[in-house]
Amino acid sequence: MNTATRTDPVNPRFVRRSLAALYDWLLVIALMMLLSVPVVALLDDAINVGNGWYQAALGAVAVVFFVGFWRWSGQTPGMRAWHLRLRSAGGGPVSWPQAALRFAAACLSLAAGGMGFWWMLLDADGLSWHDRISDTRLQQEAAPQRR
Repeated sequence: MNTATRTDPVNPRFVRRSLAALYDWLLVIALMMLLSVPVVALLDDAINVGNGWYQAALGAVAVVFFVGFWRWSGQTPGMRAWHLRLRSAGGGPVSWPQAALRFAAACLSLAAGGMGFWWMLLDADGLSWHDRISDTRLQQEAAPQRR
């Protein structure tokens, strides 16, 4: 079969997924820094690293970023740049509970020394732990044709 006429979804490779994640985390870190500016200005002092409210606010930035983009369009900015889209296993859009579960499972994957991410290199279907746990699939889309 000619790959140019292929219609079934393509499972993205580890490197493409990692680069999209790096792109997104750079944006999330920038948003966290923007959140920190008014907090420091209001406190007129440095923020204590152990401040629970501040840590929760930074965590909320990441949750809202990923869960929001996954649910809203199926793509974060990094995923859009690398032509990736998140879908439910059935092919439809991701629900709010699926997006939230995917984020929690990705945190678990990371907390296990990244094993949940590396797992996709061993998995027969190329899926990570968070793909399996949330019943979602990351698909590579064809790059738009340039005119």
